[in-house]
Amino acid sequence: MTAPSQELHFADAGEAADLAAFLARLIHYDRAAAVRLQAGGGVLAVFGRPPSFEVLAIRTARLEAIVSTEAAPDTPHTPHTSDTLPTSAGAAGGAGALDTTVSAGEFADALDTARAARTTDGSEIRDRGLVVTVPQAVTGPPWAGVLPPRGGWRRVTGLPGVAEVRGAVAAAVAEFRARDAALPEERRTRAERDRIGHEIWSRTLGDTGLPLRAVHAAQSLGFLRPVRAAAPAATGHGSGVATAAPEPLALLAAGGWLRLRTPYGSIAVRTQGLSGGLSGLSVTPA
Repeated sequence: MTAPSQELHFADAGEAADLAAFLARLIHYDRAAAVRLQAGGGVLAVFGRPPSFEVLAIRTARLEAIVSTEAAPDTPHTPHTSDTLPTSAGAAGGAGALDTTVSAGEFADALDTARAARTTDGSEIRDRGLVVTVPQAVTGPPWAGVLPPRGGWRRVTGLPGVAEVRGAVAAAVAEFRARDAALPEERRTRAERDRIGHEIWSRTLGDTGLPLRAVHAAQSLGFLRPVRAAAPAATGHGSGVATAAPEPLALLAAGGWLRLRTPYGSIAVRTQGLSGGLSGLSVTPA
């Protein structure tokens, strides 16, 4: 008897390619990175934690279905049942839901394998779906058990525009390099550099309360790049319906968390302690 597995049927191969790029960036920072996968409402959310940033990064992609496969003894591997995701987000464990922690590298390999299998004449067809097998679960790191709340998000005012946000990151990086270069040889240690970095990246962006490290993480993960003309809309309902391009940036707050939402993903950071056990971010397009 082979253990049951699940297949993710992505609605758009281009979104799956963007997800693969996100995983590659996480692996760049940590070759042993793990990611938590949650699906519901027709959308897959992938949570990761790049080292040193002390934030959670979230990337989403639309799904058409989750298909469970299992093999009986001495019989071929055949599809079991196709659980089309419900149109409204549900808690993990509902019909068609998925909640598991897997190796980021194995998930990236599964995406690459699926994309390679559907390549035609050396070019990828981006307007068709993609079927990817979910890797076996792994023991999750501590951060995977404490995610942002599912709901209750409210808009935080005062977030600068994209150009100003990018400028704040560039200025902070330049300051770090200048202060590092000015260190005398006897103080050029990892501890001293960490102290300088912590001082700079713990500063907040204007009056928002968002630490600069969250904006730095967004920049490093490619979330602050220019918006594509065909970027999917953040409908907030997981409907998968493409509308006008979403607003470039938004800052949201809920339950001791801040979340910087961009067209390409979100960065969430804890601003105070949480109580009440485990929770999960609502699985809607970022």
